[in-house]
Amino acid sequence: MVYRTLADFVLIIHFAFVVFAVVGVFLVVRWHWLVWIHVPLALWAVVVEFTGWLCPLTPLEHWLRIKSGVAVQDIGFVEQYLLPLLYPTALTRRLQVILGAIVLGMNGLIYSWVLWRHLRVRA
Repeated sequence: MVYRTLADFVLIIHFAFVVFAVVGVFLVVRWHWLVWIHVPLALWAVVVEFTGWLCPLTPLEHWLRIKSGVAVQDIGFVEQYLLPLLYPTALTRRLQVILGAIVLGMNGLIYSWVLWRHLRVRA
């Protein structure tokens, strides 16, 4: 029971990480100090998407599920939990790069706007 609870906790943290990496920039607009947390996390998410690396939270969650007696599939977090919510087909390498580019582009645009607004107010 403990391993399953820990696996669920890792899953919740992983999901929160992905959501924050994608839309956390909107929180930065309100709370500027979050930039120091969001930028590294968003960059990590983009690197993982562009390179096809496996986030370290995925094997941790799988290990905890195995220890709890639950069989796991050998696929990543995005493929297993997020993609079925958004798309009915399997995640392809090309789609992974596109998702990374969307996160990078959206964050780049909004951060540019935040920086422009900040510099305009200071002037």
